[in-house]
Amino acid sequence: MLILASASPRRQELLRNAGIPFTVQPADIDESPRVGEGAQECAERLAREKALTVFQGHPQSYVLGADTIVVVDDTILGKPRDVNDAVRMLRLLSGRTHAVITGVCVVGPDAVGSVVSCQLPVASRTETASETTLVTFCEISESEIRDYVATGEPMDKAGAYGIQGIASRWIPRIEGDYSNVVGLPVARVYAMLRERGAV
Repeated sequence: MLILASASPRRQELLRNAGIPFTVQPADIDESPRVGEGAQECAERLAREKALTVFQGHPQSYVLGADTIVVVDDTILGKPRDVNDAVRMLRLLSGRTHAVITGVCVVGPDAVGSVVSCQLPVASRTETASETTLVTFCEISESEIRDYVATGEPMDKAGAYGIQGIASRWIPRIEGDYSNVVGLPVARVYAMLRERGAV
C-alpha cells in the first residue's frame, strides 16, 4: 500500500483522479529552506525528509513525499506566513513568469524489485526527483490582490495562489506539467511507483 506523506487535499485529489490507491499520513517537519540552498535542492530535500519521516513508522510500505515551491528572481516562495506575506508574494508574481518546482520522493521496502533489498540501507531504497513548470501571470491590480487574499485561498499554498481556483483567471499560459503546479507531477510519480512495483 502507498502512503502519502502529505495532508494536501490537492495531492490527494490528483492521486485519486489518476486511480492510484493510497492512504494518508502527514509528515510534520520543518519546511524552512536552508541558507544557500537552491530551489530544486530544497524541494527535493523536503520531499525526501517527509517520505523518510513517515517510512520510519511503516517500513513495509511505500511512502510518497512531495514538496512544492514557487521561485521568482531566485527567491523561494513557500506558503505565506500571514495576509501581508501573501500580498507581498502576489505582487512579486504579477505580470511575470515564475517557476513552480515540486520535489517528489518514493521510499519503500524494495530496491527495484530485489527480494533481499529490505536489507539495504534506506538511502538505497529511496528515489528522489523533481518537476519544473513555468507559469505566466497577467498583471494583477492591488485591489484584485487584496480581494483574492481575503478569500483565504492563497493561505495554504506555495506562492500564495492556487492555479485550480480563483487565480486561474490571471494565468494565460504555462509551460510544462499542469498537475505539477497543483502540487504533484502525476505522470512522473506514476512512473516512479510503477518502476518500484508500488502500483
